[in-house]
Amino acid sequence: MMKKALITGATGFIGVNLIRRLLLEGWHVHIIIRPNTSMAILGNICEQVTVFTHDGSALNMLNIMTEVKPDIVFHLASLFLAAHQTKDIKPLITNNLLLGTQLLDAMAKNDVQYIVNTGTSWQHFNNDNYTPVNLYAATKNAFEMILRFYTSSTSIKAITLKLFDTYGANDPRAKLFSLLQKASKNVQPLAMSPGEQLIDIVYIDDVVDAFVTAADRLLKREANSFEEFSVTSGRPIKLKDLVEIYIQITGEILPLIWGARTYRDREVMVPWNTGQSLPGWHAKVTFENGIKLIQRIEDGGL
Repeated sequence: MMKKALITGATGFIGVNLIRRLLLEGWHVHIIIRPNTSMAILGNICEQVTVFTHDGSALNMLNIMTEVKPDIVFHLASLFLAAHQTKDIKPLITNNLLLGTQLLDAMAKNDVQYIVNTGTSWQHFNNDNYTPVNLYAATKNAFEMILRFYTSSTSIKAITLKLFDTYGANDPRAKLFSLLQKASKNVQPLAMSPGEQLIDIVYIDDVVDAFVTAADRLLKREANSFEEFSVTSGRPIKLKDLVEIYIQITGEILPLIWGARTYRDREVMVPWNTGQSLPGWHAKVTFENGIKLIQRIEDGGL
């Protein structure tokens, strides 16, 4: 029988790549989207998944879960803001706490037992157990407390994967490599921080591997009721050095102005490095090879 997955955050960069992987492995994939969500990023795989639109209510989420009854839930949906304004408080709470709580409650009422949750290394500023970098990371911590309630009071078992920076080909997000590509193409100066912060960056294929490995661990009943793991490259590097390697590999001319932008408040200078590794997983793609893969894929070589 085909395994069934239910995915939130399916139209994000990681979600799309996870869907492709699951479809290749023969999964039946169901996704939850918000009203008016563009599915353009899904391309031709849109026809291979079952789409549910969530109207924001707990009853609607319950109805979706009752209809699908997946073998496992992948919860990737979230609102990321590096810094928030007053107007952002409600969207952060709605997207990062309310949606996930509705999801867990619907799982419990339908005896859907397994969930892979997405956390962030930013929950651990200065390597502390509980010191979130910003309100976004604080909502991730708060949701973990709710998740622990459900895993202790119901049959739900959960693995939280705490992600660092991620990258890959055709990434629509305003992340480091896409910003460098844009600066090179437009020959426009790009204001950079002093560049001394360490970056822990993981290629998208390795990130997807972590989600699949975590799901396998749950489905094989090898996991405890609640577990959390660090999805790290194991090789943090200074931002300045990473950009230099990018320039050497791509040959691009980059008009960068180092030090033109100050470090943000609570800048992460040294990434969290005390997390537990996910059994059976490690990052395989170095950032040197990752940059080359991006070039090949975006140039049509793969």
